[in-house]
Amino acid sequence: MRSQSKKNTNSPNYRVYAISITILFALTLILSSFFTLKNSDDEESAFHELFKKNYSIFALDMPRKLEFAGEKVPLDFFDVRESLDRELLINTYWQSQTLLLIKKTNRYFPLMEPILKENGIPDDFKYLPVAESGLANVVSPAHAVGFWQLLEGTARDYGLEVDDQVDERYSIERSTEAACKYLKESYEKYGSWTMVAASYNAGRRGIDKQIDRQKTDNYYNLLLNEETARYIFRILAFKSIITHPEKYGFQLRQEDLYPVIPVKKLEVDTTVNDFATFAAKYNTNYKILKYLNPWLRQAYLINKDSRKYLIKIPQEGARSAATFQLSQQADSLLASRRN
Repeated sequence: MRSQSKKNTNSPNYRVYAISITILFALTLILSSFFTLKNSDDEESAFHELFKKNYSIFALDMPRKLEFAGEKVPLDFFDVRESLDRELLINTYWQSQTLLLIKKTNRYFPLMEPILKENGIPDDFKYLPVAESGLANVVSPAHAVGFWQLLEGTARDYGLEVDDQVDERYSIERSTEAACKYLKESYEKYGSWTMVAASYNAGRRGIDKQIDRQKTDNYYNLLLNEETARYIFRILAFKSIITHPEKYGFQLRQEDLYPVIPVKKLEVDTTVNDFATFAAKYNTNYKILKYLNPWLRQAYLINKDSRKYLIKIPQEGARSAATFQLSQQADSLLASRRN
């Protein structure tokens, strides 16, 4: 005989008990789901409120007046305003790229500005290589090279050496000098710096064709291919942002800008068999030598004609100085803008 009798699961009391437990469990699940959903909704709502409070994208104030190379930009024309607005928006809100460009201008503008001035080219043309190459020695699909994006034939026409050992399109100074010659010739032809800049992008032949077809030589009245139609406005947008970065939300300290690297120039008129050995002789290395002289295209220089070349080497301690402090050779571009 067992000590406990078997529970009668068929009894009415047991069935009522089982149903009650089931209902209670279901209610617990429903209430738990309700509070979970409520908490989730509250969190979602709080997140969206925080997003709306802390994140905004603003339309940009348009400049009231603007010039390129001393020539007035007709901002009262709706198509001109909207074209400029497009480029200002694109380059303001492509923050990483534009911030990098602002930093780089402090290093490279001081190298180009005196050359432009010496050749009688308006200072605003320093913004042209910003639009052309992003201030980098890039190579285009059409094989245009360097800051100024010069084709091989054009470079040779304006006095640059281009071969497998030396390509002066990669030299900032030498390519700027060649670009100045081209720009001066174009100004003699068009009598307008705005048209000179447009022809730099489209080519003189392309611009001449459109002038003849449309019976106007005013850039702002010409219907051009999209790249050339945007070109002047890209330059104007870079000029506006780089000149007054804080107006477009870019906040930089002087130490954020890339400094001009202090260098010495060595005159070389002989063969250099190994630039790594050459660099070590002057207390630097191959990497830095090539960084400062990207126009040297090989690890050697066979100088059969005893041509004279100026090769840059960093001044003593310049690698550290250039990294951690502004060069004493050039005033801060940012500081000069704010004065």
